[in-house]
Amino acid sequence: MSHAWMPASPCGAGCLTPGAPAVGGPRRVLRFAAAISVVLLAFAALPVLFVPRLREPVARLVFRGVLWAFGVRLVVRGERLDGSGRGALVVNNHISWLDVVAIGAVRPMRALAKQEIAGWPVLGTLVARGGSIFLDRERLSTLPATVAELASALRGGSLVNVTPEGTTWCGRASGRFRPAAFQAALDAGVPVRPLALRYRLADGRETTQPAFIGPESLIDSLKRVAALRGLVLEVTVCGEIAPGRAGDRRELAALAEASVQAALGNVTVPAQTRRRLPAPRYARV
Repeated sequence: MSHAWMPASPCGAGCLTPGAPAVGGPRRVLRFAAAISVVLLAFAALPVLFVPRLREPVARLVFRGVLWAFGVRLVVRGERLDGSGRGALVVNNHISWLDVVAIGAVRPMRALAKQEIAGWPVLGTLVARGGSIFLDRERLSTLPATVAELASALRGGSLVNVTPEGTTWCGRASGRFRPAAFQAALDAGVPVRPLALRYRLADGRETTQPAFIGPESLIDSLKRVAALRGLVLEVTVCGEIAPGRAGDRRELAALAEASVQAALGNVTVPAQTRRRLPAPRYARV
């Protein structure tokens, strides 16, 4: 059952940019076949994930394999995303299911994922074995325990990826960063590493075609991505937000959001001047 705090986006089919070049039908079939093969090989390689020195290179290879299968070119800009044995909350704007694949291709890490993903066939198992922390967005009563589990993972030295918008947007529009997960970074005393994601075509035009928006199914989104020619996914690693720079989780969320929007070239309201709204300690996901 949904509730008043359930993340929602107004983006829909009308947000999709027209005129994207497409590949032919046979190429689309080959892309799906390649992607399925990569996922099945990853499933077969699950025992390797229990070997610490092999876990990261194998996971990165799988993520890069998925991008290759769908014809996506990954471009990484900015700083090096390296935990160096120290935990960090890694946050990004959320556009597509490709986001998590791209971040894993840059640096495999744990993630805060919605509970529904755990039930997906094959992929749900892979996500769970990757050390994901699951969030039940329909039961706010479980949020404090989830934030505590997230803080524990960060305190233990893990990089954990969170999408604080709570749902996907088209890329041209974006949502506010909800502050709940940032409480875990404050509790653990770890930095926040913002990432800015942008999708464009080979000719440089930005595109919203990869967005997973509206009521469409995952299959519909997969088909649209498989049809795109020359898709480029840019990941900009923004500067670290050090522990102690923000006084509370709302200010920390605003700083991270402003960092992402600045990297995307958008104008934002300075974090210090934003009006603060009263809310229960763990109400906003």
